[in-house]
Amino acid sequence: MTYREMVLEQIHHRETRPVPYTLSFEPDVEDRLDQHYGDGSWRDRLEPYIVRCGGIDRRKSEAVSETLNRDLFGTTWRTDQRPFHLEEPGMATPSFEGYDFPSAHDFANPRLEEEAAAAMADHPDSFTIISLGWGLWESYWGIRGFENAMSDCVVEPDFFGELLDRLTDLYLAQVEQCVDIPADAIMFGDDWGEQRGVMIGPDRWRTYFKSRYEEIYEAAHAQGKLTISHCCGSVAEIMPDIIDIGLDVLESVQPEAAGMNPYELKERWGDRITFWGSLGSQSTIPFGTPQEIHDEVNRLRTEMGCGGGYLLAPAKTLQPETPTQNAVAVLEAFTEQEHQS
Repeated sequence: MTYREMVLEQIHHRETRPVPYTLSFEPDVEDRLDQHYGDGSWRDRLEPYIVRCGGIDRRKSEAVSETLNRDLFGTTWRTDQRPFHLEEPGMATPSFEGYDFPSAHDFANPRLEEEAAAAMADHPDSFTIISLGWGLWESYWGIRGFENAMSDCVVEPDFFGELLDRLTDLYLAQVEQCVDIPADAIMFGDDWGEQRGVMIGPDRWRTYFKSRYEEIYEAAHAQGKLTISHCCGSVAEIMPDIIDIGLDVLESVQPEAAGMNPYELKERWGDRITFWGSLGSQSTIPFGTPQEIHDEVNRLRTEMGCGGGYLLAPAKTLQPETPTQNAVAVLEAFTEQEHQS
């Protein structure tokens, strides 16, 4: 089978050997791997099961100083910190009066089809994804500021809903831009959860986000594309809702967050949704021994991959705090299955 066929088999809940994987590294980690192996040839061991073939940038911005950028929503971001930091929200008050809301045209990527065609030509056997970046919740707090956003959903419900409607219209327009691109999936991204649970609570999530995302996922499915969403933190409380509205693949699956033990998720919902991720970026990768990393990767591959519905990956790109020997262990564990299959 091709890479694409193996990924599709897993998403359709049919077991494959090997189990498809993705693996990426922050630049600092890549540099240390180059030093460890003597050159960059270790990259040739990575199999291109999944390839991003372009996307639409929800963070278009221009520099206003050496350390500050302003995006199309008017929000100022400090870019000399990691992660970048919201300095001043674009909408200081919960009112549209005097506010110039950007249009879908402002975010359009005129080179999307060209980028996608080039990526697909380079990787004809890979499963291909178009990435749409920040979702409704992240875009909302990126406009209003995080504290304001948390307050708005309680004390300004009408405004909260109207701003989400406008953002939904933008998102639907971006999905529409993908209609003629023969990619396999559209990848959305929205961090609904933190370590303890859904940020605004499961009931408010259902009130504000469930039907809007259902409309977005339906638009993607109408193009014959699968739906994938990156989501950090704990979303265990809304897992049945996520499945009901048509999400095909949940990506990240942070095992350290409440209720996000991947093996328990697999047991409860593994026949209805595909999990992509699950190797702990806050636990196993930075703090485990190389042997513990190998053991956990093998367990994920065996138990999560049983019956399909799993794509192997770290919950996060390997971070700068990853010890070199652990980065080596992750690489070795991920790629050794290719030689065993």
